[in-house]
Amino acid sequence: MKRSGLLSLLFLSFGIEALPAPGEAATPSAKEIVAAADAVRNPGEPFRVSLALVEFENGNARDAVHLAVHAKVDSATHQYRNVVRYEAPPRDAGKAVLLAGGNMWFYDPASKASIRISPQQRLVGQASDGDVLTVNLDHDYVAKLVGEETVQDADKKSRTVWHLDLVASTGEAAYAHLEYFVEKETYRPVKAKFYSDSGRVLKVAYYRRFDQALGATRPTETIIIDAVDKHLVTVIRYSDYRAEKVEDAWFEREYLPRFAKD
Repeated sequence: MKRSGLLSLLFLSFGIEALPAPGEAATPSAKEIVAAADAVRNPGEPFRVSLALVEFENGNARDAVHLAVHAKVDSATHQYRNVVRYEAPPRDAGKAVLLAGGNMWFYDPASKASIRISPQQRLVGQASDGDVLTVNLDHDYVAKLVGEETVQDADKKSRTVWHLDLVASTGEAAYAHLEYFVEKETYRPVKAKFYSDSGRVLKVAYYRRFDQALGATRPTETIIIDAVDKHLVTVIRYSDYRAEKVEDAWFEREYLPRFAKD
């Protein structure tokens, strides 16, 4: 099968309008590019994935946390609902985070209480809850295509990318504004710059180590660099993707204590 046919099958499988294959004259819209990159990052079916987050300072690991993320698209909003369980270190095991309907809750079995939090709540280093949750950027942002350019990826390899400017369109967005760099040939995310409400760059993320997972080639590692102190780096590694029957009941706040024990 020709490559253009493979691309068409990929995007149709995720319910996304097929984009022009590389070399074709038509330029995809900013919305189409972001939706295609969402399909690369996120499986379209309910799934589970294991995350290992490690914070480094001057190349030395100083903190880590391991999570299990369960995600499912809400058919009404087309955005993901997530429930996250802390698995390690022992001091955090059993804690949980829920994102559903724009609300985010944190549950601590020690206090047996769930409290409302923001997506910017820190996990490890520069990684926040909003960084580990599965989200469709196309849902929460209005995208503008800045143009085509060449950037270096995390391995210092030059990539021809679409440069996009994304502005939050809902109160559910984790960041007010971000710049997004998506490879033209593959629609894989290469790099992102995240901004605060005041317009200050908070961090820069690189997506790398692409591998097959649940029917597509996805990034299995994200490197997050502190925009102020570049000696501070957080690495998120994704493993053990698997399709899963994710129950709707899991996304109820009242279910969090039970989920944390399972």
